[in-house]
Amino acid sequence: MLKTRVITALILLAILLPILFLNNFWAFAAVTVVFFGAGVWEGLRLFGVSRALLWAGLCALVYAAIVFANALPSARGLFGLCVALWVLRFVPALKLGLPPLMSAGNRLVSATYTLALLGCFIAIVALFKQSPLYLLSVMVIVWVADIGAYFSGKGFGRHKLAPSISPGKSWEGAVGGWLAVLMIAAIAVMYLGDLTFVGRVYTRFGWPGFIVLMTLLVAASVVGDLFESQLKRRAGVKDSSNLLPGHGGVLDRIDALIPVLPLAALIDLWL
Repeated sequence: MLKTRVITALILLAILLPILFLNNFWAFAAVTVVFFGAGVWEGLRLFGVSRALLWAGLCALVYAAIVFANALPSARGLFGLCVALWVLRFVPALKLGLPPLMSAGNRLVSATYTLALLGCFIAIVALFKQSPLYLLSVMVIVWVADIGAYFSGKGFGRHKLAPSISPGKSWEGAVGGWLAVLMIAAIAVMYLGDLTFVGRVYTRFGWPGFIVLMTLLVAASVVGDLFESQLKRRAGVKDSSNLLPGHGGVLDRIDALIPVLPLAALIDLWL
């Protein structure tokens, strides 16, 4: 399993790193179309939607048209809508549960989650246009939170965060991930400054605002992770798919990014 994970990771890096290094927007956009279509397909399958591949293909075509033609009327409106969906619909679902698979409510949640995915990938493109480093500086927040939570949870985890959804996650892990983000982000502020998202947050809001916004983004990453875990638990599957051998599916890799990136892009518009 470890060998498979490493090989898959190396292949992905071999594809993505040259695109990021060369700052080639069109190549990057083409790659996001593929990943967006795959993510939509996986999400629709978790919701039990029939003809998931057909719907995912149509959604990918719409996304490609938006990105390549720069046809989105208001990115601010889309990002704001995505944030509202997470606050008003997806976060409460962690407590209240999801509707039955074959219900109209399930189809509605499926549509709104697909919209949230669209907002996530539009945010990826918007942040990439700032610079590849700027995009990575947002994504690193999520990765550091996840790594910090894993090691903190393994070492100190005692109190379960959401035992009915993801028994392995703990409050101690979440706090450890948050502290790791604050530490790494503060180092980025000092050494990279306004080249990064966190640097601009600090410049605009100072340390108090920096801590508040980093806390908000870490909380959003935890929510995204838990919501996808809830979808998989309801569907009775371990991974969203096997598209990425050793890693599961695309959603398994980006679940925590789905609420974070539109929120970060919205904050970036304020900056």
